[in-house]
Amino acid sequence: MGNTTHRRPAADIRSAIAAERRELAAVLAELSAEEWDAPTLCGGWRVREVTAHMTMGFRYPLPKMAWELIRARGSLHRMTDRCARKDAASHSARDLAALLNDNADHPWKPPVGGIEAALGHDVVHGLDITVALGLSRRVPEERVRILLESINARTVKFFGADLAGIELRANDLDWSFGTGAPLSGSAQDLLLLAYGRRLPPGHLHGEPRDRFVAPQG
Repeated sequence: MGNTTHRRPAADIRSAIAAERRELAAVLAELSAEEWDAPTLCGGWRVREVTAHMTMGFRYPLPKMAWELIRARGSLHRMTDRCARKDAASHSARDLAALLNDNADHPWKPPVGGIEAALGHDVVHGLDITVALGLSRRVPEERVRILLESINARTVKFFGADLAGIELRANDLDWSFGTGAPLSGSAQDLLLLAYGRRLPPGHLHGEPRDRFVAPQG
């Protein structure tokens, strides 16, 4: 259930990261030009900005990252947004997909959260793309489980998810989180909620579902 944490071997998580990057790169390589310019669940970013952001850690050495942060006056959000937009404009869709595939085994991880956070970064941003586009891709259950096991009150707060008074209940595996009015959906959709996302209509079930529907249009 949601309150149990199992520490996975780092080698297993690295393998999951590599597989996720390769599989998502294959999906991206098949997208049309219109889909690359379509909006995602990541507010204000199209598919190309999300992909540019996902590959930023492979392309920016630490000194360059530090310089970009200084230029953004210390705001990580402002830095990542500016870099994603700049890099999306300067790289072709084909190159961005190839960067993800070619760096499947790259050891990058976020400044906080360790290797599990690196897996979460790839899985959640991949879902930002595939769920928004209405694609049928399902993230393998084992990868989703690794991330669900790491969710706690700190995770939810960090990503700005408002789950007060809500109990998340996965309808495709044995997992729940929180207390209150039940809100059910697939495990990967509930993972998105815990990471502060809103979903297209029809993904969630339960009285509170309308709180978590993404604006349309």
